[in-house]
Amino acid sequence: MNFNDFEYQRPDYDLVKSKLLNLMDALKNSTETNEQIKLINEINDVRNNISSMSSIANIRHTINTEDKFYDTENEYWDEVSPLYQELDSLFYEVMVNHNNKDNLIKEFGTQFFKLMENSLKVFSSEIIEDLQEENKEVSKYVKLLASAKILFDGKERNLSGMTPYLVSKDRVIRKAAQEAKSTFFINNEKQFDEIFDKLVKIRVKIAKKLGFNNFIELGYLRMNRIDYNDKMVDNFRKQVIESIVPLASTLYEKQKNRLGLDTLKYYDEKFEFNDGNATPKGDANWIIEQGKKMYHELSPETGEFIDFMIENNLMDLITKKGKAGGGYCTFIPDYKSPFIFSNFNGTSGDIDVLTHEAGHAFQVYRSSWIKIPELLWATYESSEIHSMSMEFFTWKWMEDFFKEDAHKYRFSHLSGAIKFIPYGVLVDHFQHKIYGNPDLTPNERKKVWRELEKQYKPHSDYSENPFLERGGWWFQQAHIFEIPFYYIDYTLAQICALQFWKKMSENFEDAWKDYLTLCHEGGTKSFLNLLDVARLKSPFEDGCVEEIMNVVEKNLNKFSI
Repeated sequence: MNFNDFEYQRPDYDLVKSKLLNLMDALKNSTETNEQIKLINEINDVRNNISSMSSIANIRHTINTEDKFYDTENEYWDEVSPLYQELDSLFYEVMVNHNNKDNLIKEFGTQFFKLMENSLKVFSSEIIEDLQEENKEVSKYVKLLASAKILFDGKERNLSGMTPYLVSKDRVIRKAAQEAKSTFFINNEKQFDEIFDKLVKIRVKIAKKLGFNNFIELGYLRMNRIDYNDKMVDNFRKQVIESIVPLASTLYEKQKNRLGLDTLKYYDEKFEFNDGNATPKGDANWIIEQGKKMYHELSPETGEFIDFMIENNLMDLITKKGKAGGGYCTFIPDYKSPFIFSNFNGTSGDIDVLTHEAGHAFQVYRSSWIKIPELLWATYESSEIHSMSMEFFTWKWMEDFFKEDAHKYRFSHLSGAIKFIPYGVLVDHFQHKIYGNPDLTPNERKKVWRELEKQYKPHSDYSENPFLERGGWWFQQAHIFEIPFYYIDYTLAQICALQFWKKMSENFEDAWKDYLTLCHEGGTKSFLNLLDVARLKSPFEDGCVEEIMNVVEKNLNKFSI
């Protein structure tokens, strides 16, 4: 069924609540395992319907934030989502305290019960109003970003529409584009600061109400980190500083020399080659056609998947007026349908979307056999393995998109992965600093960001941009506002994806089998257990980062650029 025909109907909360409470009561009093399984499946059917309606409303709102109907529905979901979370919490209480818990664990797995126990720690009816307020502030941030109207090159452009100019061959245009983009954030600086300040204070308030010392503890539980903690993350950050920051700095130095520059400025960082970065050789429709061909040739499984996505209009890819920024993949359980949202802008990032977000979509498509909402997706760091690894599995088809510039794309993609990891760790370290010191002023927060930038990105030169020099870059990093502590996940996953990249160079078929197995498992296992399934090393293991960086560096040195 075409996405445009997916029915949206705002759920009647009181009716849903009554139905779920009756089912929970029956589950609590049931003494027969098969009956309990049947009741749990019925409960999950209701919960999946709620998730479906929420997803449809969010997709249509982000496609057009100026649509009054779905703007109203977005406000409704901001208000009511914590109430549905409360119902989930009541369900979890019944499950983890059930007299037949041992048999239910055998049926539904230990990961489900660990996730439920986590969720019970992060929710209380006492924080419902605070969660509603948090949702509203996040929505303000999303709308503020989407409101960008930057007059550049004779047209009004949103933030995504500025991207091609940020990687222009003309250095003057690159600088002007960055300055125009910064001007939007400067003009709205007070609003960004106020939104974030409210979010920090709300989240700290929630943590205190739930009995935590700080939001860091709560943030980790919200992210469902089952088998690793902040100390292990801190050790990983140290490995990045030791093994990746020096390699990234070397790559930037070589880039400076390749471009013939005396100094690599901040507006040069994304520009790799004097004759221009690799760009797709066709428009959005052409890219989709090439993508269809690619996925059919990659495997029968991906061929079936891409046909399903295209035939059912499950992708909205082109940037346009009023559209929210960024990109994401979500899932609509009632229709067993992933959905990919992005903002094509004529850069290589368009192909990254077709591989990265499609990696997410492919995983959830392959694991749609799972009826339990909590297990459909893996936890965040595991989910990013699917997306980042798909980027590498599709390397051999890059000639289809970039023609003679495919080698430039591969080099930029691989070197970009190395350059990204320190930045990703910087975002995570920043959040630890912020929530460890929640009373910092807006200016002090920017100072913290800039100091950390100097540690993780020592090459970055903002001397010509006072706003960025005083630490304003992070305003555009949506995860910091929307999903705190969701960023180290990308860096952990990148180390795992690079292991897949190494494996596929040795035996592509075996690597693909491991990837399919990983996708099939969905979220039925924790991060470290999923790594075992995929036959990957843990990024937390001493020496893992250094080992894969040695391989990457040798391969980068082989490129003729």
